[in-house]
Amino acid sequence: MGSFLLIPILFFGLIILFSSFFTVKQQTAVIIERFGKFQSIRNSGLQMKIPLVDRIVARMGLKIQQLDVIVETKTLDDVFVKLKISVQYVVLKNKVYEAFYQLEYPHDQITSYVFDVVRAEVPKMKLDDVFVKKDDIAIAVKTELQDAMLDYGYDIIKTLVTDIDPDAQVKEAMNRINASEREKIAAQFEGDAARILIVEKAKAEAESKRLQGQGIADQRREIARGLEESVEVLNKVGINSQEASALIVVTQHYDTLQSIGEETNTNLILLPNSPQAGSDMLNNMVASFTASNMIGESMKKQAPKKKDNS
Repeated sequence: MGSFLLIPILFFGLIILFSSFFTVKQQTAVIIERFGKFQSIRNSGLQMKIPLVDRIVARMGLKIQQLDVIVETKTLDDVFVKLKISVQYVVLKNKVYEAFYQLEYPHDQITSYVFDVVRAEVPKMKLDDVFVKKDDIAIAVKTELQDAMLDYGYDIIKTLVTDIDPDAQVKEAMNRINASEREKIAAQFEGDAARILIVEKAKAEAESKRLQGQGIADQRREIARGLEESVEVLNKVGINSQEASALIVVTQHYDTLQSIGEETNTNLILLPNSPQAGSDMLNNMVASFTASNMIGESMKKQAPKKKDNS
């Protein structure tokens, strides 16, 4: 009968013995209470406690943690905006007691401070400044949290403004403004390009006209030189200048008729083709040149002379 009672006692003793030992993971702190009163803080490794007397009440991680807080507030230009604030914090190894016993809900405490700081800073800024000065907002949140949470055993590593989300209508308006600005810039570039094309085209046309005029002048000069040589040749065979000029005009007249006749798509042109046509054309040209010279000389004589003010 005694052996049957010994087995349960031994089994119960083994359970108590094994429950006396426990392990603590790396970057973790374990809080031990004895009869409801704080006893000690145990760090990583194999630890021992008094069975049925000591009790593990909490295991607190000492790694860096992150808390994301979304705050909705209004800017200086009356635009409602949502900001996502990411708070990176860690429990100080030497202040585990304060972190566990002084704050019931540390996440709620941190969230309250974030709301307070963001709703104090953002209403001082316009919407555009919120995007530009988001680092200033993050620094303000970190400074306020650092001062408030350090006494409770929490160290604020960094705060980040990870998202800025204005109202949907405001975002649409901002996109329209941005698109209008880009269209304006594009129109300016297109106008500059068109202006450059016009200027370059005008330069090209001017250069073309200059070269064309130069070509016509060279052509006329060569024609005059050829006529001069033709007249000299005809003079050598006993034909005077007037007869030579008439012969050249007649020859060119018939060359022109031949050129026109060879073109199948040429429009209808009526020209005199009698033998006397060349002589008549020469006489008309000479009479025209003579009249032009007389008119020029007459205008020079009639022009009033400038008075000498001296």
